[in-house]
Amino acid sequence: MPHGEYFCEPTSLAATVGELADRARAMIAGGQRRLLGIPGSPGAGKSTLSEVLVAALGKQAVLVGMDGFHLANDELLRLGRMDRKGAPDTFDADGYVALLKRLRHQQSPVIHAPVFDRVLEEPIGGAVPVHRDVPLVVTEGNYLLMGSGGWEDVRPALDEVWFLDVPHRVREDRLIGRHQAFGKTFAQAREWTHEVDLRNADLVEAMRSRADVLVDVLDDLSAEDSTW
Repeated sequence: MPHGEYFCEPTSLAATVGELADRARAMIAGGQRRLLGIPGSPGAGKSTLSEVLVAALGKQAVLVGMDGFHLANDELLRLGRMDRKGAPDTFDADGYVALLKRLRHQQSPVIHAPVFDRVLEEPIGGAVPVHRDVPLVVTEGNYLLMGSGGWEDVRPALDEVWFLDVPHRVREDRLIGRHQAFGKTFAQAREWTHEVDLRNADLVEAMRSRADVLVDVLDDLSAEDSTW
């Protein structure tokens, strides 16, 4: 069942994707809907790991990303937050929590979740169908373990949380490469990484103790998605 206010210290786990898939299958062995959270700092590879894991589980799992709850760019401009897009208050945390609760107790045949389009840099509503008979919902994002600002209700809604543990330097290089891949110059990518992404990473790293497991993925997933 979802966790309450008490959290044990996380254990460390070095595992292959296959071993992580086996752990996920064990979560749904009873046949009930389960929610698995995969948080980590920007550039850790959360999206890639989640996509590969869901692919390994086939029809048993679906991926619902936290990034689908980014506020629209027009709203960020109105609020004066566009220059730090990706910070905790640039998301609809309440909407994300509401969706997790709907998914937990899903009554309708299908629920449609939003997705974040990295080319448009905008969320797109109703893009991910979640069917009632899918036993595992995997959700990934930076702030799944945050304890304030509306995010505090996310952690109790999840059955298990795997914090993706990746060294700082690796994350920094990935972030710069990702921003360049989506049109920024090296200088722009480096500035955004240091002024926005890595500041957000400090918040995320401070929350890692609320996870169940600190995961070190043994497979090289870089070939799966160069944007991470």
